[in-house]
Amino acid sequence: MTARKHSALPKAQVLIEALPWLTRHNGRVVVIKFGGNAMVDEELKAAFAQDVVFLRQAGLKPVVVHGGGPQINAQLDRHGLVSEFKAGLRVTTPEAMDVVRMVLAGQVQRELVGLLNQHGPLAVGLTGEDAHTITAVKHFPVIDGEAVDIGRVGAITAIDTGAIEALLADGRIPVISSIARAADDGHIYNVNADTAAAALAAALDAETLMVLTDVEGLYEDWPNSDDVISRLTATELEKLLPGLSSGMVPKMRGCLHAVRNGVHTARVIDGRVQHAILLEIFTDEGIGTMVVPDLPPAPAAEHVPEQATAEGGTR
Repeated sequence: MTARKHSALPKAQVLIEALPWLTRHNGRVVVIKFGGNAMVDEELKAAFAQDVVFLRQAGLKPVVVHGGGPQINAQLDRHGLVSEFKAGLRVTTPEAMDVVRMVLAGQVQRELVGLLNQHGPLAVGLTGEDAHTITAVKHFPVIDGEAVDIGRVGAITAIDTGAIEALLADGRIPVISSIARAADDGHIYNVNADTAAAALAAALDAETLMVLTDVEGLYEDWPNSDDVISRLTATELEKLLPGLSSGMVPKMRGCLHAVRNGVHTARVIDGRVQHAILLEIFTDEGIGTMVVPDLPPAPAAEHVPEQATAEGGTR
């Protein structure tokens, strides 16, 4: 009996370590961008679904936003269409947009909803088109000083959280594909999933934004060092942005947007690690890189005339 008690003690210690984080996040929205290797590895997908359901059962309100880069690339290849990227964004012709829409809403989302719903009637799939959740206009990235046409790629202009909030109030887990309705021309747009997750996190007043990647976090001096920056402020991140790789820019811009628009923390974590979400949210050390808002300037010391102080007594 004694041996059994001792063997169970580490489990209790893990739960106790999670307690302050459970308390802090209880009832709060957590937006999770699902992507990278975690989308194609069966064990990682299953672990991701378990983590998200655990958050919901622990009193948090998870919202999942996903892209589908690997699956889109594979389907474009099958259709004989070239995968091309500029400024870290997918060049999306009308033909490619049809494939993107089919893969995101018809394949990736359905699989993810199915994995979550193995644990109960929890997940509901949406795209940004549904209930005007995400509205966008055509995005022209600036490359070498010139605006470039990359097809049906959208820049978000508005977020309507009504459908998401209704699902959360009903205890559901919204799973959102990063497709947007057009604000002006009747088209639909492919929206970068990192950007969509950040915009939704800000609109939902989320406690945190979590972005799954295929790296350990933001490296301090890549490729000279693989040391990961564990924590940095919005201003510190902004200074680093020009030197980041093109694939990392949308993720870190998303984190910057989130924390500058009311989200308490934004985290880039390694989706190749099983249960990375639980490790990041519920342990003291965490993993990956956490971005936090800048500290507000310290208030100036209030000047109180000596006479007033003397007359008013001690302060």
